[in-house]
Amino acid sequence: MAYASLDDLRKAAGTTLGYTDWMAVDQARVNLFAEATGDHQWIHVDPQRAAQGPFGTTIAHGYLTLSLLPAMMSGRLSVEGARMGVNYGLNRVRFPAPVPVGSRVRGLIELSEVSEITGGVQVAAKVTVEREGGDKPVCVAETISRIYL
Repeated sequence: MAYASLDDLRKAAGTTLGYTDWMAVDQARVNLFAEATGDHQWIHVDPQRAAQGPFGTTIAHGYLTLSLLPAMMSGRLSVEGARMGVNYGLNRVRFPAPVPVGSRVRGLIELSEVSEITGGVQVAAKVTVEREGGDKPVCVAETISRIYL
């Protein structure tokens, strides 16, 4: 959601912003992530071997799931007239369940806190990522962003 002002964003603290769109996690995405990070563990990139493993298929890297958060949050925490927004960090991250390749995931975004910083605000948001058809979240993270005017 695009907020008209920082005051509107501040007033939204403590609210749920809703679900993001579904995103596909296919083997090509997993393989590209493995190339980018150098993490070629067989559970992620070897479908034949992974078929015999604990999940019966390849699974996404936990950090791949985490890396989808900026795309999920894109446009949901923007302020009209802001000159830029930056990722500042994470307070807590957990991966309670795997993401089997071929799954779709989406995030539920809760705006936890908006606090003042020089030149803008710092925003804490809890993102709970779920897998379509799953019974547990696949990632729960509190992200910290900064929005500068």
